[in-house]
Amino acid sequence: MSDKIHPYHVEIQNVVAVASLGQEIDLLAIMEAFENADFSPNKFPGLVFKLKRPKTTTLIFRTGKMVCTGARSERDAKSAVGRVVRDLRRKGFKIRSPEIEIVNIVGTADFGGEVDLESMVDILDDIMYEPEMFPGLIYRMKYPKVVILLFRSGKIVLTGADREEKVHEAAEKMRGILIENGLLY
Repeated sequence: MSDKIHPYHVEIQNVVAVASLGQEIDLLAIMEAFENADFSPNKFPGLVFKLKRPKTTTLIFRTGKMVCTGARSERDAKSAVGRVVRDLRRKGFKIRSPEIEIVNIVGTADFGGEVDLESMVDILDDIMYEPEMFPGLIYRMKYPKVVILLFRSGKIVLTGADREEKVHEAAEKMRGILIENGLLY
């Protein structure tokens, strides 16, 4: 291992939030009222509602369920759902306040060195590594509960967290395991 430890930064790529309005929604009426809404029930049962700020896509279903994707932070995801609800209310739709839950956060980082993936199999449980099928190692970290895709290049993808802190904590824990075991070159 190199004496110099490469600094790294976790970047949040996508935050997925789900919301429930607790009421039925008239998707055709919403599509007619908004230019940034698309509804093709023959292709997909949800209405696609796009925002420019924050740049997100919210799927709205007849049942009142919503799924917001594309946000770069928990705050932006919650803000986007709130903005969709405000926009609907401004057009006269009677919409209840949503219950919002963050269900998935995806982050990436680069540890700045090569990783010995083969040796990782001997060190950790809950690993799947079949290089003939997929070039990365898949590690299901128990705490925090995050799935990590780790590549020989030192790049990682972290997914499955419900809070941004868990993404950062999992990256730091993974990096510590690599350094402690001399697997980051």
